[in-house]
Amino acid sequence: MKKMLKNVSFVILLLKICIIFGQETAIQKRIIIDVGHGGKDSGAIGVNGIQEKDVVLDIVNEILKLNNDLDEPLDIYLTRYKDTLILLSDRTKLAKTLNADLFVSLHCNHSNNPNARGIEVYVANATSQYSKDASWLAFQLQAALNKELGFESRGVKFANFQVLRETIGYCPSVLLELGFLSNWDEGSYYCKSNNFIAMAKVLIQYLKYVVHEGVRD
Repeated sequence: MKKMLKNVSFVILLLKICIIFGQETAIQKRIIIDVGHGGKDSGAIGVNGIQEKDVVLDIVNEILKLNNDLDEPLDIYLTRYKDTLILLSDRTKLAKTLNADLFVSLHCNHSNNPNARGIEVYVANATSQYSKDASWLAFQLQAALNKELGFESRGVKFANFQVLRETIGYCPSVLLELGFLSNWDEGSYYCKSNNFIAMAKVLIQYLKYVVHEGVRD
């Protein structure tokens, strides 16, 4: 009788293990989109008066709409959902708390040179097990934005930005500068709602690729 109970208990244990591992493989990769600036921190202000904090939030809102329409929505969380100021340390804490698989920080650029234009993608200049994946993501993102939307690529760059420095030890993280609001053409681009949708489509298609195909081959 005792041997029989042991066998039953072992079978139950195996079933529990199978269920647990089955759940783990089914869990989607978790994406944190850091929506730059917010509240009293407007970020860059364009030649036409548009503000960086509004541009990136409008893009992310379109990403969420597109995501909701997917047959299998991605597991996306934002660092802010409204026009609120969130501390940089709280943004990175969210990534750690949620055990993020990818951290993407969205921004727009500004320069005293009105002719400055194009996309910049930054990765942390610190080294971790995720550094190579982050660099690969950065190169692929700038290529996609150049190919699909025609933005010039200013290259992948290394920086000590806080949101990158404090997340690279936990997951691949990149910071995108989505054009110069100080440039008349690129600033005007973000005055049209259809362009927010276009930008969101490129970004979510790439996020889908990363989630379903993996960060790197």
